[in-house]
Amino acid sequence: MNIMSSPEIEALTQALSRLPGLGPRSARRAVLHLLKRRETALKPLQAALQAVDLCMSTCSICGNIDTSDPCHICTDHRRDETLLAVVEEVADLWAMDRARLFAGRYHVLGGRLSALEGVGPDDLSVEPLLARVRGGVVSEVVLAMNATMEGQTTLHYLAERLQDAGVSVTTLAHGVPVGGELDYLDEGTIAQALRARRPLST
Repeated sequence: MNIMSSPEIEALTQALSRLPGLGPRSARRAVLHLLKRRETALKPLQAALQAVDLCMSTCSICGNIDTSDPCHICTDHRRDETLLAVVEEVADLWAMDRARLFAGRYHVLGGRLSALEGVGPDDLSVEPLLARVRGGVVSEVVLAMNATMEGQTTLHYLAERLQDAGVSVTTLAHGVPVGGELDYLDEGTIAQALRARRPLST
């Protein structure tokens, strides 16, 4: 006999199973954990989700997702305004910032160039990036693209666009493996790649 959960529990399980890294079985275990620990797990999670949902915003300067606009990184005066790291996605920004070795600011492109997926320069935050660089404060742009074919295509396109901007353009060293994505790398690998960044020849 197939015993089904209530529609509400089933809906929660299905919602969790759509999250990255959680399949149906993991989602069921997570739901059971939340239900068994309602006061210490379910209610705090519910409150945290509601709080983020109410005040979540996209930073109008760098494209980061935060609870304020501008985000906490862009308003942190301890950061070096002359250093700007360009990343594909917010997850890449968070991965780099976890290492706590990059003291500059960020710029999120919102994706990468991909002919197969129909993503061109106009679909990315390229013009806002160029406007930030032309503002006269930035002296070095670190192109921290993922080591995928699309990432490297994006890197070379941006390097060409930045060629006459009067700034130093560098890229991460080969500490980032080919085919690797920043969000899946450990802090040590990201740290090594940042320390060994090199000028980018176009």
